[in-house]
Amino acid sequence: MHIGHQHDTPAAVGADAARPDGSRRALRIGLGGPVGSGKTATVAALCAALRDTLSIAVVTNDIYTREDAEFLLRNAVLPPERIQAVETGACPHTAIRDDISANLEAVEDLEDGVGPLDLILVESGGDNLTATFSKGLVDAQVFVIDVAGGDDIPRKGGPGVTTADLLVVNKTDLAPYVGSDLGRMARDAEEQRGELPVVFTSLRAPDGIAPVADWVRAQLAAWTG
Repeated sequence: MHIGHQHDTPAAVGADAARPDGSRRALRIGLGGPVGSGKTATVAALCAALRDTLSIAVVTNDIYTREDAEFLLRNAVLPPERIQAVETGACPHTAIRDDISANLEAVEDLEDGVGPLDLILVESGGDNLTATFSKGLVDAQVFVIDVAGGDDIPRKGGPGVTTADLLVVNKTDLAPYVGSDLGRMARDAEEQRGELPVVFTSLRAPDGIAPVADWVRAQLAAWTG
C-alpha cells in the first residue's frame, strides 16, 4: 500500500557524485526513525531483496554498542566486510546531521575496501520524530515509523515524518492488535507530506519489503542515469 502521487519520482540528486578518482560514487540512502520502528529489519530486508543485482554496503549507528551491525551479521544479509558500525557516543543526531565525519569515514572506507558500490545504506541509531540526515552525508532519506507507536504519529509530524523522501509505516500486521487505524494514518500522512510518498509495510508478509525496494531502485536509476 502506498500513497503519494510521486512515489516513483527519484529524490536523489547528482551533486558531488564523483569520487576523487573520477568514478561515480555509490548512492547513499539514510534510514532514520524512532527506537523499535524496524529500521534494522528494513535494512536487512532491503539487502536480501537487492544484493543479487546490486553491490551494496551498510553503515550502522548505535550510541554505545554494535548491536545493529551484529544483527545484520547474524542474519548474513551481506558479507562482514560490507558492514561498518559507528558508535556515536552521543545523540544519534550528532553523527548523522551535525558532525558527520565518522559516518563519512565509514562510507569512504567501504568504497575503498569493497567498491565499486552501487548503494550504501546508512542507518541512524533510534531517535525521535526530529531525526534528519545531513545532505552532506546522504542523497535521500527514508523515515521509518510503526503502527505500534500510535496511529497519531503521522498527524504529529516533525521533520522526519514531513520531509523524508520516503515515509515507511511499518508493522501493519500489528494494527488490529494495537488499535491503530491504517486509513487514518494514511490520510494524516498525506496531509502532512503532500506529494511526498508513503508506503505501508509488514516485513512478515511475503515480499513485504517490495514497495521500499522499488523506491530504492528508482532512486538508483536516477543516480546512475
